[in-house]
Amino acid sequence: MITKLTLVRRAAWTSCLAAALLLAGCAAKTTPPVITGAPAASVAKAPAPPAAASAGIVLEYKMPEGRALSYQTSGEVVESAEIMGQTRESHSTSSDAFSLRGKGRKGQDLLLGVTIDDMSMVITAPQGDVSPDLTSLRGKSFDMVLSPLGSEVDVSAAEAITYESPAGPRSIATGFKLFFPDLPGKPLKAGDSWPSGGGTTEKAGGIEMRLEFQNVNTYEGLETIDGRECARIRSEVTGSISGSGNQQGMDMVFSGTGKGTDLWYFALNEGIYVKSTSDMKMDISITLSALGQTLPTTQTRKGEVKLVEVK
Repeated sequence: MITKLTLVRRAAWTSCLAAALLLAGCAAKTTPPVITGAPAASVAKAPAPPAAASAGIVLEYKMPEGRALSYQTSGEVVESAEIMGQTRESHSTSSDAFSLRGKGRKGQDLLLGVTIDDMSMVITAPQGDVSPDLTSLRGKSFDMVLSPLGSEVDVSAAEAITYESPAGPRSIATGFKLFFPDLPGKPLKAGDSWPSGGGTTEKAGGIEMRLEFQNVNTYEGLETIDGRECARIRSEVTGSISGSGNQQGMDMVFSGTGKGTDLWYFALNEGIYVKSTSDMKMDISITLSALGQTLPTTQTRKGEVKLVEVK
């Protein structure tokens, strides 16, 4: 079973790649000139009805034709690296808003129209403010195909929607390949767990990075969120990062591991993803072979996804 990252995690990884490259570039500039150079809404516990308690709940995405969902996300990433005995930090925040509209079935799957309402990112690095301009993304739209269990079957139409990041040209497609949490495809009772895993490849400029994740997902019970009866699911996440490439004329190699937790909510009756929060810490090494240096880097991130409107 393949699981996906939330959009919050996607934004964090976008910032991670940009910050890591900027910190590596900073190392080049601080080395002798041999070489120059990413709601607090209250919730009430709702008891399960007797039938659900005995048989278990079944989760499935439902997106009838004409239904529209609007989401907002926010994320924050802080990354610090030891460079020539000094700690250098980068800080990034991201905010996204987008809408999904049901366009009927495509075979057994769901056809969705996606519209970008707004995307923004602020990145502050040792070099200063290097925030990308994402205004050109507003109003962009594409179709995608989603399975009832949350597999992004086809997001290829998003590949052509790009922006210029500090690390080079990037597509928004990766984020939407990783947005929907996967569902287990079996009845669940409180305390049931299931494993899942997945990964994605990120490319920017001359750098390519591979992100891999393994999750242990546990259904904890039911909660009412904004009037909707939701399954509360906690995912304990372990991850790894690897990659290499050339930036600013310098060869780089990335490797690292991390741990974190996602807490997400899924509306039983409507069959929609309602909310998630995410926290993770990564320990990353960036090797600059030409300088004979390895930069120990720590990244912490947190974020949130919210369903803000259903039509």
